[in-house]
This record gives sequence, C-alpha cells and structure tokens, in this order.
Amino acid sequence: MRTRIDRKTLASIYLRGHGIEIGALQFPVKLPRSVKVRYVDHLTVSELRKHYPELDSYKLVKVDILDDGETLATIGDASQDFVIANHFLEHSENPIKAIMNFLRVLREGGILFLAIPDKRYTFDNKRETTSFDHLLRDYKEGPEGSRNKHLQDWVVNVEGVKDEASVKKRVEELDEMNYSIHFHIWTPKEMFDLFNKLDELFCLPIEILLFVKHEGDVVFIIKKHTGQNVTNLQKESLE
Repeated sequence: MRTRIDRKTLASIYLRGHGIEIGALQFPVKLPRSVKVRYVDHLTVSELRKHYPELDSYKLVKVDILDDGETLATIGDASQDFVIANHFLEHSENPIKAIMNFLRVLREGGILFLAIPDKRYTFDNKRETTSFDHLLRDYKEGPEGSRNKHLQDWVVNVEGVKDEASVKKRVEELDEMNYSIHFHIWTPKEMFDLFNKLDELFCLPIEILLFVKHEGDVVFIIKKHTGQNVTNLQKESLE
C-alpha cells in the first residue's frame, strides 16, 4: 500500500516542536496535534480580505505575528523548530534574503518546509524563469530596481494587457496597492539550482532532505545543520 505524498503527510514525518507558517491565508498545512504553529503575515485578516477580495468566501487563518515574511524582524535567531513557507518565495521581492532569514530563525536541526509552484503549470507559463544572477543582484543591490519590470511582465503576460498606456496605468495601480504578484518564477531545475548555487556561494548550513514534485508544486524539506552563523553570513555576503 502506497502512502500518499501530500503536505499533511510530509508535515507528520518531518515537523516537530513549535514553529511558524508564513502567508498561510486559506491553505495552512495540516499539522499533527503535538506540533504548535504561529501564523505570520504582513497584514491582519481584515486587511488581507480588503487586499485580496477574491478570497472573500474562504476562511483565513488567524494572524498571530504581524511581520514581513522576508525579514522576520520580530522573530529571534535560532528560536524556531520549523519554518513553513508555501507559495511564498515566488511572492518575495528578495528571495535570497527571505531564505537567509528563514535559516536565521531556525534552530540547528530545524526544518524549512517550502512549496514552490512550477511555473509551467500556472498562469506564469508565458513568463521567463528567473535567473540566479538576477536573484543575486536583487540580494546585493536591493530589489527596488527590478520592481517596475516585474510588474510590467505580470501585467502583460499574466493579465494580458497589451497597449502601452493601459500597461503603464495598471502597473501604477498595482504599485500603489503594493499588490503581491509572483515577482520570481521557476521550474524544478531552476529551484534546485538556486539552493545548490546558494550553498556553493555562501556555504549555507543546509541539507536538502527531500525534493519532490507534487500537483504542480515542488516541495523542499531542508534541514539546518551545525554551521556558520546565518546572521553573520548575511553581513559578510554584502561586504
């Protein structure tokens, strides 16, 4: 008899103790009763409903921690047994920074649980995948210089707006709303390459325990092992 490989099953196998889930909205991971989780988002539930009116009919999880999921500024170093970030990394303007902060708040032996959509099976299928050089530039120089191009790409290739004036107007609307689009997109190959290249470049204290494709997503289970302090690693990489 085969065991169904889904997020609930993976959580029961790999997650213990207490941790956080970032941007869960209407689809939190179903966890074992013994596992304790707090939900992180940059908006309250009422603000999320205004920002995403398309979610009006869904039940959203209670937001326990108001924080930017990329920085996790209110969460202490090495304080969490696990970090869950499903369908979050593609919304990050600075994914490498986000990954560094996920690792910063994890204890040694802690688990990073990520699900990232394969762009080929989403509304992003017409868009170019994000190169590692682009991600590295955004990490070192800041993502502000890329924001407008990302918004234009979204408006043209996802929303299907074509004429120049309408594209410009829609980009300005999304920018004013600070709307969370898919800023970066990948196929499984680029996702795996991202973590390999980060490990090569920064000697990250990580071990990829699982890399599995599931229903248009790729799920990573990553363990933080004993290694260089991630807070110091971020500082050194920017010098």
